[in-house]
Amino acid sequence: MTVYSAVATTGIYCRPGCGSRPLAENIRLYGHAGAAEADGFRACLRCRPYRVAGPVSADVPRLVCAAWQLIISGVLDGGTEAALAERVGVSPRHLRRLFLKHLGASPDQLARSRRAHFARRLLDDTDLTVLDIAFASGFGSLRQFNRTMREIFHAAPGELRDRRHRADRLVADGGLALRLPVLPGYDWPAVRSYLGARAIPGVEEVRDGAYRRTVSLDGAPGVLEVRAGRDPGHLVLTAHLPYWEGLIHVVDQVGRLLGLDTDPAPGAAALGADPVLGPLVASRPGLTVPGAWNPLEIVVARVAADGLATLVRGLGTAVPGLPGGLTHVFPDAAAFTEAELEALGFARPADLTAQTGSDLAFRTGDPEAWPASDPSLHAAVARLFPGGVDPERWRPWQALAAMHLMTC
Repeated sequence: MTVYSAVATTGIYCRPGCGSRPLAENIRLYGHAGAAEADGFRACLRCRPYRVAGPVSADVPRLVCAAWQLIISGVLDGGTEAALAERVGVSPRHLRRLFLKHLGASPDQLARSRRAHFARRLLDDTDLTVLDIAFASGFGSLRQFNRTMREIFHAAPGELRDRRHRADRLVADGGLALRLPVLPGYDWPAVRSYLGARAIPGVEEVRDGAYRRTVSLDGAPGVLEVRAGRDPGHLVLTAHLPYWEGLIHVVDQVGRLLGLDTDPAPGAAALGADPVLGPLVASRPGLTVPGAWNPLEIVVARVAADGLATLVRGLGTAVPGLPGGLTHVFPDAAAFTEAELEALGFARPADLTAQTGSDLAFRTGDPEAWPASDPSLHAAVARLFPGGVDPERWRPWQALAAMHLMTC
């Protein structure tokens, strides 16, 4: 987990590894940048902590994690803490108490910090206008955006852009390039290979070291590409989208898909003591469990694996002219009607909306999920545990254990 150090004598907080050397008695530690900001500290201009990955720690209660995921999905962009508390089934006062205890700041404070940090990255990495950045980052108005940036960074957006370093700006051919911060040791090759082996035909592909996929924003198609960055601290996302409003939520979906919003360190430490898994974990301590772009894709891919390409071609939206093997946007749920499915030769359309249990849970963030029907997991277990194995031995890290086995 990233730990930010704040210096009381200067009112500045820094990322790990910053070159500043304050006296130990003047340092306060925070697990989240938003918590430091809530206490009145501002980001260091030298190490720029808003560019460091800061996932929620694995030991945070599940209710807080669920609320945080709702914040990421945009619940507080135009909503209230009361509405968020109702969604997770607690009172607003109790929700704030839990957030302050485990994350160091209220839901509103963390949501505001998250939007501001994303905007600051866009100011550094892109040439988008200030107005475009405001709405791409989830702010409701330019006035709200300017006020928040001044409060958190003590400067107007235009001043912040003027401060960016010469090497900050990312250039992409026809798209918008943005850095995706990752935790130290993040195993991009393993995650990329995992996604490539399960790529949906016409919708996803791994080619030339990059993961690429089509997406749909309000019915309009787009393309996303992720590849390694120039340093191990980030990946680079290149987005070709019909518009930039709400870009923060697209980037968050990419983060969930790539497993960037979870910290594997606690699980790796626990699994490292296992006599069989220990060596696997030691060789890939930064391996994390990928998520899903859309849970419907996981369900359909599992239930209709043999006919997946047929479903994509028959029900998805064609996107002509794309390079490589990308041809369609994955169909939305409304496309899976009984008549359409039967026309494509699927005699039991109800199967396509059936739950796939642990397979779906594995890709949607349940750390105790064990995707027993995955062929690669089955093969790894048969090879390493000829007499069988009870995944309960790895509780509560069954999902991470499965990921290590599937990629060994």
